[in-house]
Amino acid sequence: MAHDRRSFLGGMVAASAALAAPAALGQARPRVVVVGGGAGGATAARYIAKDSKGAIDVVLIEPSRAYYTCFFSNLFIGGFREFDSLAHDYGTLASDYGVNVVHDWALGVDREARTVTLAGGATIGWDRLVLSPGIDFREGSVPGWDITAQNLMPHAYKAGSQTELLKAQVEAMRDGGTFCMVAPPNPYRCPPGPYERVSMVAHLLREKNPTAKILIVDPKEKYSKQALFEEGWDHHYSGMITRIGPDFGGDKVEVRPDAMEVVIDGVVEKVDVCNVIPGQKAGRIAEIAGVTEGDWAPVNPYSMASRLDPKVYILGDAAAQGDMPKSAFAANSQAKVAAMAIRGDLTGSKVFPAKYSNTCWSLIDADDGVKVGAAYEATEEKIASVESFISQTGEAADLRKATYEESLGWYAGITADIFG
Repeated sequence: MAHDRRSFLGGMVAASAALAAPAALGQARPRVVVVGGGAGGATAARYIAKDSKGAIDVVLIEPSRAYYTCFFSNLFIGGFREFDSLAHDYGTLASDYGVNVVHDWALGVDREARTVTLAGGATIGWDRLVLSPGIDFREGSVPGWDITAQNLMPHAYKAGSQTELLKAQVEAMRDGGTFCMVAPPNPYRCPPGPYERVSMVAHLLREKNPTAKILIVDPKEKYSKQALFEEGWDHHYSGMITRIGPDFGGDKVEVRPDAMEVVIDGVVEKVDVCNVIPGQKAGRIAEIAGVTEGDWAPVNPYSMASRLDPKVYILGDAAAQGDMPKSAFAANSQAKVAAMAIRGDLTGSKVFPAKYSNTCWSLIDADDGVKVGAAYEATEEKIASVESFISQTGEAADLRKATYEESLGWYAGITADIFG
């Protein structure tokens, strides 16, 4: 991905300023520190900086200089996108919006002192903190697998090198070999994502290795868009895909990465590629900050502020907020609500009632796109779904093609909205 000189220098100068400047209540400008530069964090940083017109000092902490979107990464596996099309940098946030972008790991949060400690040794103060760390994996959720096995049995659920590795493994499968996916338990990032991935792997194998088989081992009784995926698999990939649910042992699985074996309710299956998508939880920094209850971080539905600390906001996959799925669209929507609430809190600007929305698109085969989505409102208990829609089985080919083309427009629009 190209990085122009202006973007690079803008980011470096901004980062230096962030580390040098003090942060305390009563400073010339209040400071918001955002940890995590994905769909939630980068959106929040951009909107706070843009809409406050310089009245708020915004610091974005993100270790990666290029962010690869997990959303649409399945299309790379299927051969519908180039890998570089998933990559986005932070130069525009720094140069055009004045966001201080710090490329480092956040290792600690002191909520009493209102500081974030970085791996490089710096400490940054804040008046409000936004945590958008995405997901981490629950240790032991798939017996036999941990993060040290990710190069043998990739998860590819944090986009980047893992995505490239999984595609390379599929392309290198022996003729007639078996691809196995160990699907995650609820809740997890992007509910239709594993099944879109199966579709994309099937598309790739149909072109390169048509006698290969796909095995899904799934602990869930049902999953998002199930009827749509099963209809599509029967139509496009007849006889290729087998799913084992909990009624046949899909919830009793272990893996043996060195032997490339999957054990399903005591029965050993030899496979050629195994994509293990483990159980998930909020990114580690949320736990370190002390704003999680169980695996996720509960939030106030009206603002996305933590229920455990109103000066901390949690966005996207890490949040326990109610009916919204863990998706990029949801994180982007939540970030705008949080940005407005923070700006109102720190500058006295007007705050409008929270509104949320989400759509998740999935590609089953070339020009065969489906979607599901909803509108939401804040209640005392949760973010609640008030209206929903979903593609229907048996839809005409031209409608499915239009749905796919709609998703392409959405990707271009949302990445521009996130990264500027």
